[in-house]
Amino acid sequence: MYGEYTLGELKLGNDDFYLSIERDNNFYVYKRVCKDDLVTKKIAGSGKIVLNPVEPVNLPKNITSLIEIKFKENLVIEPRSRLNIYITFPIEIGVFVVNRSLNVLDIFTLNTPKYTLYGTPGRGVVCRYWSSDVYSSPPKVDSLREGTIELEISNSSDSWVEVGKIVLNVYGMKIYYDDSRVISKAVMNLTSRGIAETQFLDGNYNLKKAVEIYVAKKLHVLRKSFVMEWGLC
Repeated sequence: MYGEYTLGELKLGNDDFYLSIERDNNFYVYKRVCKDDLVTKKIAGSGKIVLNPVEPVNLPKNITSLIEIKFKENLVIEPRSRLNIYITFPIEIGVFVVNRSLNVLDIFTLNTPKYTLYGTPGRGVVCRYWSSDVYSSPPKVDSLREGTIELEISNSSDSWVEVGKIVLNVYGMKIYYDDSRVISKAVMNLTSRGIAETQFLDGNYNLKKAVEIYVAKKLHVLRKSFVMEWGLC
């Protein structure tokens, strides 16, 4: 389903959603139904439609750039070591109309967005919440609902460190995809038993690169990493 389509008659969907574009005189009428949510818009112009997975912090509205992924089982990592694992993240699907420039037409998800507070009530930050198993190899998932993060954890401290979650700033997220998988890459540097720095990286994948929402909206981002200072579990 992901990919580029000429702006014209279009019908896509499954048991969970329906998306269509129909001609109506001088307009194209875009319609999308997902979980009883109906969106309709009229498009005046020509070009192409792009559908791809986007950073998972846009719904139900854009209130944070952070995502907290809770591990279903904690990891205990030895000093001065590195570990490569895979975790999942929730998919949001972006629909763009493109002709010389790019515009965000719609964003929807087959998941139910949840949010949490990382840190103290007075100084903490709101994060999109997701729970994931920890895998030693890329898991098979529904690419319309879940993507995979290839995560390198580096324990640069002299202590064993227990990790039960990761908080990432998705403004630095690079998403790659094909017909069956969605993948991103990140690092987590453990500097002590309770502090880590995290960041998304560019991935060297032979896949299509998704349009980034913060680029599409022309947002200027200064910092793309995040320091976890309120605990790792």
